[in-house]
Amino acid sequence: MNLLSLVLGFLALLRLLSPASATRLIESNALDICQDSSNFTATYFNVLFTPDNRTLVFSFDGVASISGKVTADLILYVYGYAIPQRTLDPCKSADMKGFCPMNAGPIDVPTASIQVGEDVIKQIPGIAYTVPDLDATVRIYVNSSATGQSITCVEARLSNDKTVYQAGVGWTTAIISGLGLAASAFTSTQGHSNAAAHLAGNTLALFSFVQAQAMFGMLAVHLPPIVQSWTQNFQWSMGVIRVGAVQKIGTWYQRATGGTPSTLLVELSTTSVNVLRKRKRGVSGNPTNVIVRGIKRVGLKAAIEDTNLFLTSIIIFTFFAMVIMIILLLMKVVCAVLAKRGRTGPAWGYFLAEWDVVARGVLYRLVFIGFAPLSIFCLWEFTQHDSSAEIVVAALILASIMGALLWAAVKIILLMRKSTAMHRNPAYVLYSDTTCLNRWGFLYVQYRATAACFVLVMIGYLFVKALFISLGQSVPIVQTVALLVIEGLMLIGVSVIRPWMDKRTNTYNIAIAAVNFLNAFFLLFFSGVFDQPGIVSGVMGVCFFVVNAALTLLLMLLVIYASVMAVISKSPDTHYKPMQDDRGSFIQSKVRLGTELDELGAAARGDMTEIPMKS
Repeated sequence: MNLLSLVLGFLALLRLLSPASATRLIESNALDICQDSSNFTATYFNVLFTPDNRTLVFSFDGVASISGKVTADLILYVYGYAIPQRTLDPCKSADMKGFCPMNAGPIDVPTASIQVGEDVIKQIPGIAYTVPDLDATVRIYVNSSATGQSITCVEARLSNDKTVYQAGVGWTTAIISGLGLAASAFTSTQGHSNAAAHLAGNTLALFSFVQAQAMFGMLAVHLPPIVQSWTQNFQWSMGVIRVGAVQKIGTWYQRATGGTPSTLLVELSTTSVNVLRKRKRGVSGNPTNVIVRGIKRVGLKAAIEDTNLFLTSIIIFTFFAMVIMIILLLMKVVCAVLAKRGRTGPAWGYFLAEWDVVARGVLYRLVFIGFAPLSIFCLWEFTQHDSSAEIVVAALILASIMGALLWAAVKIILLMRKSTAMHRNPAYVLYSDTTCLNRWGFLYVQYRATAACFVLVMIGYLFVKALFISLGQSVPIVQTVALLVIEGLMLIGVSVIRPWMDKRTNTYNIAIAAVNFLNAFFLLFFSGVFDQPGIVSGVMGVCFFVVNAALTLLLMLLVIYASVMAVISKSPDTHYKPMQDDRGSFIQSKVRLGTELDELGAAARGDMTEIPMKS
């Protein structure tokens, strides 16, 4: 399976997940001022062009202080490439006679339409109507006919209603990740530790890559539209999920604790918005600029007020954790009922007896999965000051998750040293002690025993990334340079140490590290630090999508395959080579010991007839 087939397959999946639309169109609902001038302001702007009926429909609301005859120079930028400009003279166009001459004052055009000539339509390439997340902008310079000088400049970003931002993509990755973890847990209860470890490692690799893409989308650099849309698909992994009730709770809590909720989304109904910059009317009637980038841009695209982002992430994570713990509690009740009827096997009997240990282990898993988003939003809250109470909550949560994970990492390292000193093998205690394995195993089973301490490196790696993403929103170039260095060091480290359990798992994770480094390299260009032509950034945006879509699809297919084989195969462990650290023998010896003790207890009670004879 080559890269091209993977990308084509994923694009086909996107087409199935996206709503069908056969109508060709180009539209814009954002107008921005591209020249320092008070001659013109716009509070609402919408244009829709449908080539099939050659109609251009537009509505407009603004204020102009321009008077006299003017001309307009139109320049179209497509993926950074400038199409030769075209000059319009309202006095020579029958459809624009109302602007000849211009009169100072308010301009209100509720709805108007213009028939576009066939010669103009033929100049627009067909790809403009089909390529997703069209990176095109039209810039209009309004010039005085008398002096020839530019009076004002406006620009509008164009869209063809095709995008790679699809709810189905997020749901698909979330469901596959959840099924992978569930299949891993099920396989583990059946005693297939090798298959369970590989499946957990593959699922964690997919989830970490999904989170990495979401984190790149939170950087404050100007991202091409296709990169913005693609990374937005995975913001669910950061807890950025719009739920109406959650937004109401967040707004209420902020007001109750002395904060002032944002009203940006409320103003969208009457105000045109650019993803990076929004113009609105202040109290005095003069236009003001509100910068929307980075984390706030993610919130805007998810229809979440920026003042609710922190609480949204916290509430979503807490709700998810509560659901998992309730499921565990229900499983305990079911096992207890079945145990009274003698219908539980050894694995479920252990689950019932050690439920508190298993529950703590699940909590550690949840904290590790949510460590990146919780760190980012808690640190970001320190810069936002939504309310004093929210800052206190952020500090407590950050201290709690950091303390829990660092404590677990230190315990793992101490157990490694103890095992090496007593048994000359770091895997013995880590895998023979079922309490340790169930409580902290999720943090180290994907690594070889001699590199189990790499979990401490991973915690530090995620926290440093969170620091720059959350605290560097005002310095995008610093963000991108820091991310490039961090991802570069991580790539070198995993390529040299190769800490994962086997060659196959190392290959997956090194590939992820390489793509993360490549993404950071792309972002350095997006930041404009090299002052490259716009076409370069446009092409790199498409490359970003292609590479990340291919690897995401590959990882999802691997998780699906491993999950299916783990569930339907009678001996899923045979699909994987035995671990070189002999972890399997330690786990199996523990199971055999437990079985032998059960048999001895039965013999002492005189229940040997219930024990099947062994050949």
